Order: sequence, then structure tokens, then C-alpha cells
Amino acid sequence: MRVAVYYNNNDVRLEERPVPQIQEGELLVKVIASGICGSDVMEWYRIKKAPLVLGHEIAGDIVEVGKGIDKYKKGDRVFVSHHVSCNTCHYCLTGHTSACDTLRTTNFDPGGFAEYIRVPKINVDRGTFVLPREMSYEEGTFIEPLACCLRGLKLSRLQSGQKVLVVGSGMSGLLHIQLAKALGAGKITATDVSEYRLNAAKRFGADEVISARDDVPKKLKEINKGMLADLVIICTAAETAIQQGLQSVDRGGTVLFFAPTNPDVKIPIPLWDIWRNEVTLTTSYAASQFDIEQSIELIANCRVNLKDMITHRLSLKDAGKGFQLAAKAQDSIKVIIEPQRSFNPG
Repeated sequence: MRVAVYYNNNDVRLEERPVPQIQEGELLVKVIASGICGSDVMEWYRIKKAPLVLGHEIAGDIVEVGKGIDKYKKGDRVFVSHHVSCNTCHYCLTGHTSACDTLRTTNFDPGGFAEYIRVPKINVDRGTFVLPREMSYEEGTFIEPLACCLRGLKLSRLQSGQKVLVVGSGMSGLLHIQLAKALGAGKITATDVSEYRLNAAKRFGADEVISARDDVPKKLKEINKGMLADLVIICTAAETAIQQGLQSVDRGGTVLFFAPTNPDVKIPIPLWDIWRNEVTLTTSYAASQFDIEQSIELIANCRVNLKDMITHRLSLKDAGKGFQLAAKAQDSIKVIIEPQRSFNPG
């Protein structure tokens, strides 16, 4: 089978590998669509493990069912979660499923930028979901990223009517905008350095946008009639943007650090202001199977507009172009790789 092998953001090679052989309790899935995630192009993180086949936002068809499985059948259209939790450890039982050791070590074989993947038994048990009839494969690639955003908003305790600031209007920022609106947020403002992405933020539901090159807190107060944001969602690792976010939260508000930085980055925290103004700082990583189930329901009920977020559909042969588009983060939003596509017309 063909796979797209990652060596670095500028070196993604089309290679041949054997189709994985499944064992009892496992599934073989033909990958129809696989999204490129922002984490796939975090070179400081990925290059240490290269070469490898990335891709975890997948949807496809079951083509082979291992012995002992009666929940799924050949031909089922499915989404498969790459990370799954044990649901029995201290972290899982206290609601911190993404801190679970099992979640941090599970995956399918190889990654989703391949024609086929082997789904291990534990992922079959708690990480495989049949796509609703009305959901396309492309929409299925959004299940995991939307679930991650949903988890972030849960941990942030988003309340109806709250003023929200989304810092960074890339793919995750746009999903947060749509999701916050669907969950009843009040006025939503978005920032970015890119005019293309500011326009996208408007298209996908932001009430107002601010160039990140401006004085964001000042502009936000003008928009919110003297108030800052009840909830600030930081969807970029840019240090200046993180500082803007910290300066833009109102008294009693919450800052969600959604996008990760390089591990070496140290951000000074205005602890006096945080303490005096009772500001909550929180983080979010990954998603639980319960978040995924809710994400599927939101997509199936058309609560978010995903189809219009797709800017590029590429074959495995052109996966390298997709990685460059995602890494440059300029004139693209969602890039989807279609492993069964033999070529890209035009």
C-alpha cells in the first residue's frame, strides 16, 4: 500500500509498505479521508520521531474484521480515534482522561496518511464509531478536532451569554468560534495577523475581528462597551498573542490555553492581576470518548459548518504540499488527504 512518510515539514515522501495484518479483535480500515492537524506540522515535536506516518483525523471503511468482533462488520463507515483512555486509572476516574498513560501510548498502525490502517483491540473497543448515515467522510475527519475543542470549552465552563475572545483564527480557532456560538456564547471576537483568516473568522461566526497587530485589549473594550472578555481561548503558540490573551481577560474571567508551545517557552504570568481579579487559567489536551460522542452528534445535527472549512483536497502523492500549506498557515484552513485518490485533477 502507499503511505506518506514524514521526515520533516518540507520532506514528505510517498513510499510503499505492506498492508497491515490484523489479529483477533482488530479491524482493517481503508482510509478515505485524513485531515492534517496543526500538531502534525509542529516540527520541533514530530522531527524527533521521524521518519513516521502521521495522520490521526481519519474516516474510512472497514474492509476486514478480526475474530471475536460482532459490533462492527465489513463495509461499515467509521471514524477511529487514535488515542483511547483506560477508563479505570486515577486520572480517568477523576475526569482527566487525557492524562491517562494508556491514552498517551495508544495509536493505530500506521498513521492515517496511508491507504489502510490496523485498528488495535483497545481502539476497537472504545475508539471506533460508525459514522451517521448523513455524515460524509470529510466531515468525519473533523470529529476528533471538534471533540478537542468541546473538551476545552467544558473545562473553561463556558456559560450562555459570555463574551468570548478567540486568539488565533486558524482551524482550531474557527472551530472554537462555531462551537462557542452553538453552545450559546454571547459576542464572539477573533484575532489573527492574517487578513485571510480574519475574513474566515467573520464567515464562520465571529461577531467582530481585530488584527493582532493592533492594541487588542483596547479594541476589545471598544467592542464590548468598556469590558474585556469573560473567556479568552488562545489557539496559537505565538508568545505575543499569548500575552495579548492574558491582557484581554476580564475580572472573574477564564483563559484557556488550547494551543501548545515549544516545551522550552516560558511565559511571564502577571500573577498579581490574576490573583486580584480572580482570573482562572486552564488548559486542555486531547478528547475523551465521551467528547467524541458529543462531537459526532453536533456534526450530525449540522450545528457547525465544516464543509466550507475545507480549502484543499489532496492525494497521498501531494501530501508534502499539504504539509507545507498547513505549516505556513496562510491561505488554507483545512487540508484533507484522500489516500484512495490516484491523482489531483487540474
